[in-house]
Amino acid sequence: MRRAPLLSIACFAVLALAAAVPAQAAKVEGFFLKMDPYSDVSRQYGRPGYGGGLEVVGELPGTAKLFAGVGGLEIVNMLSTTTEFRDVTTGLRIEQQTTQNYGRLYLGGQFGSHSSGFLRPYVGANVAMVWYGISTDVVVPDDRDRENEIRQNLRDENELAFGWDANAGVDFNVRDKWSIDVGVRYLHSYDVPQQLGAGSVRIEPDYFQLKIGVGFNPSRL
Repeated sequence: MRRAPLLSIACFAVLALAAAVPAQAAKVEGFFLKMDPYSDVSRQYGRPGYGGGLEVVGELPGTAKLFAGVGGLEIVNMLSTTTEFRDVTTGLRIEQQTTQNYGRLYLGGQFGSHSSGFLRPYVGANVAMVWYGISTDVVVPDDRDRENEIRQNLRDENELAFGWDANAGVDFNVRDKWSIDVGVRYLHSYDVPQQLGAGSVRIEPDYFQLKIGVGFNPSRL
């Protein structure tokens, strides 16, 4: 699937969610992320990355301001990683060099205070459509002269997977207009291709995120 149509659909979905939430109950938030691979298999094929996104939070009527619906979009660049393989007989070293971009379109809910108080702790969970943009090269390096290395592009494509997250944080509310959101997330994805090309096994990576965001209430501006 091409990247541009997927991101266009994701942005449209988030904007549609924002329009559907009552303005007096909505918070629109932009946030910054640091994401670290969590499990052994995730650390083997990915490195810590940075990114950001947009989130919409809307209080659910009739819940005493304790429950809210959430929808958002995030994009993270996972930088590049090199995995080394060595033939046990000849000692030949081969490197797999992988660059990844990671995105999520997610929907879910939050439990916690959504009142006018200054400290608003919360916990939540979301389901997500996860996008991996994966570029993989196989390299036979030349330690004497890197320009003489043998390089082959194994693949450059996009993959979709299903995922979920559990999250917790604290929202610092300033006069119901602006807020600062600090939180953590545990993310899990299903049925993602291991970056070894055709015929490779599929893995289930998980990640840990640190998040800081700035939100505003459109009805108060």
